[in-house]
Amino acid sequence: MAEYDLVIRNGTLIDGSGSKPRTADIAISGDRISNVGAVAGRGKEEIDATGLLVTPGFVDIHTHFDGQAIWDSHLSPTSWHGVTTVVMGNCGVGFAPVRPSDRDSLIALMEGVEDIPNPCLSEGLDWAWETFPEYLKAVERRTHDADICALLPHAALRLYVMGERALRLEAATPEDMAQMRALTAEAMRAGAVGFSTSRTIGHKTLAGDPIPTLRAAEHELTEIALGMADAGHGILEVISDWDAPDPDSEFAMLRRIVEISGRPALISVTQRYHQPAVWSRVMELAREAAADGLPMRTVVAPRPIGILFGLEGTQNPFSGTPTYREFAHLPLDERVARMRDPEVRERILSEDPLAQSTFALLGRLSNERVFRLSNPPDYAPPRDQSVTAIAEREGRRPEEIAYDLLLEEDGRALLFAPVVNYLDYDLSACRAMIGDSNALFGLGDGGAHVGFITDASFPSFLLSYWGRDAADGFDIPRLIRGLTRANAEAVGLLDRGLVAPGLKADLNLIDLEAIRLQRPYFVHDLPAGGTRLMQRAEGFIATVLSGRVTYRASEPTGCLPGRLVRGPQPAAA
Repeated sequence: MAEYDLVIRNGTLIDGSGSKPRTADIAISGDRISNVGAVAGRGKEEIDATGLLVTPGFVDIHTHFDGQAIWDSHLSPTSWHGVTTVVMGNCGVGFAPVRPSDRDSLIALMEGVEDIPNPCLSEGLDWAWETFPEYLKAVERRTHDADICALLPHAALRLYVMGERALRLEAATPEDMAQMRALTAEAMRAGAVGFSTSRTIGHKTLAGDPIPTLRAAEHELTEIALGMADAGHGILEVISDWDAPDPDSEFAMLRRIVEISGRPALISVTQRYHQPAVWSRVMELAREAAADGLPMRTVVAPRPIGILFGLEGTQNPFSGTPTYREFAHLPLDERVARMRDPEVRERILSEDPLAQSTFALLGRLSNERVFRLSNPPDYAPPRDQSVTAIAEREGRRPEEIAYDLLLEEDGRALLFAPVVNYLDYDLSACRAMIGDSNALFGLGDGGAHVGFITDASFPSFLLSYWGRDAADGFDIPRLIRGLTRANAEAVGLLDRGLVAPGLKADLNLIDLEAIRLQRPYFVHDLPAGGTRLMQRAEGFIATVLSGRVTYRASEPTGCLPGRLVRGPQPAAA
């Protein structure tokens, strides 16, 4: 008779602690790890992991599955890359709390900030909630292929309390702040793992209106953080432009909030081209705070965050021109035929691409940092392969090169435009960020930017490039700890991220040498027939969630043991 439900044998265990690899068996009973080492007893199912890495399941602390979790049991593409736990509700945006009269405002905000089309949200959300606790119950109606943690989003909270005054960026009154504090405590007690806010001008609705949280005062944020303190837990997730009025002042404000409330802060950091030194200064300030005993950590990406332009996607360099907009609604093959017409080509190339554009980032992009995305994808393309460099060699305008590249592969080609982390046309900034001992790995944005970004593949890139291919890479145990235990501890999930008896049986079996990122592609499976980018990776042999195999060779098994995780979790079951 079998003693265990599942036994994984002879794998190279990288347990999430940062310790050196070792050969070990892992025995699982129910959703918990029973034994690690030499396992004598048999399992109902056994997997031979000889030659494979066995790691904890990955914990992705920066996602936006707030909508997708309602209508879909699969948190793809994130769950395709070894992720078994996600934290959603980042950047201050989400769908609860919400009054019926404000639903459209939250949809407009999510459409603009996170590029999730209005028709998809309008059809996919059933709005079976008003309060944040009710929203959590709605998430629980489905089982999923990953566990889900939720943050309370500041924009929704502010709109719920202040109404139109929030949209006008008015200051909160003492009564407003008292209500926000109480609702924050309520959300934490119901199961939120923290609170998120955005202080970046880049977060806007499609109409160009800024996020309601943009200039929220220090006292407001302090009161909200104290709401988490009232409940006894909760992290503060922040994204900022660091210009109100400068990085040191902005960080000092966040530091005071952490000092007063005692709640940890997770701060998104990227290298922005117009502020080339800010990222390193923010990371330095965070290290200083951590050295002083304050839980303030940065969250960084392992490669450039890049926009993917394509005729199938949400945006392309010409989608704002009057002529392109005349036929933008047509099927791809008809649009390609139109664009190949010499007269149409000449008209589009003569028009202002910003004339009717709804894409706020377009004006900040330069053809000096736009590249054809190769297959397999190269996320560190050399400068001489940029659209501008090709144009210089061929004696043509960069716009002509971009136009012609878009039409390759019958209009299915993609252009890659790294918008951050690629100032010097290399990955040196990313390496410095990853090498910071106070940094956490994240910013994959799974569930968001569905038509022009697919960075949910960050874990696969981190392991294949920084753990295997890069000459100046990092030890695999360190990278695995960053994907697992470090992130789990940062949000209070002490029951996972480590392969040890008594902890949750979330695991990956990985063929490190076989990890390959495939080129992104489009599917049309969102509600209302919406389009989104997807990206797969080879090399993930199996993923185990709560003791059950959810993926084999990156294909779903049909098991959906993923649940809503309510609040911090102790190590023992």
